[in-house]
Amino acid sequence: MPLRLDEFEAASPALAARTWRERLAGGDVLLGLWVVSSSPTVAEILGASGADWIIIDAEHSTNPLPAIVDQLRALAASSPFAVVRAASKDPLELARLLDAGAPGLMVPMVESREQAEAVVQATRYPPRGRRGVGGGFARATRWTGISDYIPRAEETFSLIVQIESLAGIQALDEILDVDGVDGIFIGPADLAASLGHLGNPRHPDVQAAVEGAIRKAVEVGAVAGVNAFGVPDALRYRDAGAQLLAVGADVTLLTSGSAGLLAQFAPAESGPGAASDTN
Repeated sequence: MPLRLDEFEAASPALAARTWRERLAGGDVLLGLWVVSSSPTVAEILGASGADWIIIDAEHSTNPLPAIVDQLRALAASSPFAVVRAASKDPLELARLLDAGAPGLMVPMVESREQAEAVVQATRYPPRGRRGVGGGFARATRWTGISDYIPRAEETFSLIVQIESLAGIQALDEILDVDGVDGIFIGPADLAASLGHLGNPRHPDVQAAVEGAIRKAVEVGAVAGVNAFGVPDALRYRDAGAQLLAVGADVTLLTSGSAGLLAQFAPAESGPGAASDTN
């Protein structure tokens, strides 16, 4: 028997979009982890880590849509809010990710009011937007298992746009003013490249731009987030007002963890004149 949206959300252990928005409105700082490996098993492991949100990456990964759906299913049994970072601003891709049931959607490289408005339109049904109505074809409706999904679709997901360039920083006031955008998320690596400091996101100019963007969002009551893989960076961004902190990724955690473990077994270097073991 089909369920209404409220009944479906009550029966699901996954954090609903409305709860996510409530936590952000209440000023909560939410810690997130990236899944870049395209692995549902890894997504399931990170889902049990205690993170507040998990970002499934479709831009810098090998993630095809079926793998993204498998990761969303793996995360549905845990509490973190699931956000899919799209590969582009392509309206068809954004609509497909929403049809696939992404509770959160992060859109890369938004650089103007016009682009932000186009993203909002791509995620809304007419008359407000241009999203195609998949209805019973879409996992988001649980194949018509959610009886009132279509008229309440905007309640089922949260939209975050990424600020990753000088153009985005310069247009930030206008982007923050676009209705339908729930928050901004700053990418220091791309921003560093745009500012002429490729590979150096900790350059003072980049850090000033990141913290300035966070503070500007806070001033107008908007939600700001940022990639912060170092604890000192994350704490500084938090103190500036960032609420969405992505503090690690599966692939980097596996790389550093495995290398750190093996380094503990490396033989200590012998000093000058030390006796060697020849047995």
